[in-house]
Amino acid sequence: MSLRFECLVAALAMTAQGAVADLTAQTNQTTTFDILIRGGRIVDGTGNPWFYGDVGIRGDQIVAVGRLADADATRVIDATGLVVAPGFIDLHTHSDNALLNDGDAQSKVRQGVTLDITGESGSAAPRDGLPANEGRRGGLRDWTTFTGYFEKLEQQTISMNLISHVSYHQVRRVVKGFDESDATPEQLERMKQLTARSMEEGAWGLVTRFGSGGPLHPEEVMALAKVVSSYGGNYTSHHGSEGYEQEKEIDFAIRVAEEANIAVHLFHFKMRARDNWGTIDASIRQIEEARARGLDITANQYPYTAMFHGWSAFFPRWVREGGPDRFAERLRDPSLRERIKNDPDFIAWAKEHGWWEGIVLARSGTPANQKYQGMSVADIARERGDADPADAVLDLMAQERGSISGVFHTMSEEDVRLIMRQPWVTHASDGSAINLEAPGLPHPRNYSTFPRVLGHYVRDEGVLTLEEAIRKMTSLPAQILGLRNRGQVREGFVADITVFDPATVRGTNSFENPKSYPEGIPYVFVNGVAVIDGGEHTGARPGKPIRGPGYKPTGVS
Repeated sequence: MSLRFECLVAALAMTAQGAVADLTAQTNQTTTFDILIRGGRIVDGTGNPWFYGDVGIRGDQIVAVGRLADADATRVIDATGLVVAPGFIDLHTHSDNALLNDGDAQSKVRQGVTLDITGESGSAAPRDGLPANEGRRGGLRDWTTFTGYFEKLEQQTISMNLISHVSYHQVRRVVKGFDESDATPEQLERMKQLTARSMEEGAWGLVTRFGSGGPLHPEEVMALAKVVSSYGGNYTSHHGSEGYEQEKEIDFAIRVAEEANIAVHLFHFKMRARDNWGTIDASIRQIEEARARGLDITANQYPYTAMFHGWSAFFPRWVREGGPDRFAERLRDPSLRERIKNDPDFIAWAKEHGWWEGIVLARSGTPANQKYQGMSVADIARERGDADPADAVLDLMAQERGSISGVFHTMSEEDVRLIMRQPWVTHASDGSAINLEAPGLPHPRNYSTFPRVLGHYVRDEGVLTLEEAIRKMTSLPAQILGLRNRGQVREGFVADITVFDPATVRGTNSFENPKSYPEGIPYVFVNGVAVIDGGEHTGARPGKPIRGPGYKPTGVS
């Protein structure tokens, strides 16, 4: 058992009553704080029952927790009737570029999120040899390494903390471009070197994102996972199928855990496609059997029955090969259109995504097509006069080089609740740090994932207790990452703190009107600084990139 895991186990074993007694005794020695949060119901993140108490902050640290009756502070916050919890940790996000475009991170910190984990869509680094204008809206990617990316964040300043994984696909893109052939031994060695360099520059672990059916080059993934394991990092996986081929994809994740001797985390665990509703228990058993054999496998979930990503996800791999220009050429080729529409994978994956009534156009980059935002494929086809809705999909995707994003109504509420109750599943948004000017119709999860859990699933529906929901937002993700000083309201931990009203916290948005901030979260502290104060963003940017377990500062061998 690793030292960091032993520390986490010890912290989680501490009882709330013992914590209060021990820390109250220390207030005679330390009675002056920068901030004193007084009289709240402390839910400390461990899963223990809440208790009344005060929290003393000095600098970026929590220095006392308990009944601090004689304490004084530069600022006292009355938390009567409110819950004081650790800042929420979002294990699955796309905030890499978003934080560079707008460092205020409005949609996240207003939810109580103080730390985002990024990298899944193609990590910010490495970028050796790639065009600076590739893949970033609103500016150039004028860095090539994680060192450069983190320095960019520090120079700009951000309102929340950030951790980044290194993407297998990003590494492969640097070495192989859009060439999908197997890596040569020399190319694989280069990929391993880039992965090792990224870990030494502060990347946290390896992340993968596959098309349906799992990795095209599993041995390459395994080789990079072993590199990351040697640095103490973890492996996180975005499945291409959480439906017809989920069993195969979970089997590969289990294989990585076993062969690379690495902790594995699965993104947005779900079961999609109406045909598959009610069968998620088989996937749960797969994971629990692996855990029973001693494999460290966990997952996360967003609390909605619809997902969001590019329409390209339900096109067969052969159609997408070669990058966006080749993708668009195939969609325009009359000799290929019928082959695409009749491809069994295209039909199956479109059904898995909600079929034509459930697939909605959420964001288009072409002004002529923006009138369709918020409409299902079936409705778009009717408006265009297409007898076959697939023709509308192929035409629009060809016009936009495959860049359309969509909302997919494809999951059951019963499955969402069953997954939510699993003790090894955390809450995570799969969203970005954005604001109310975001283009198109973003998924509501960007603004309301954590308030929705606290308001709808805890208070209104009783699916989880308050303490268990907070554990899944704080100490559990900290444990998964191996963070030893965040995720709990505990002396010596970093003062990432969220204060909310359990009676009023809620999301205020919907799929039809997604762009609004939640209610009931009056205070959020990041590294001891108030970023949300009285429900409003202060403009403060105390966040920072948090470098991973293999980080080697410049000049340290």
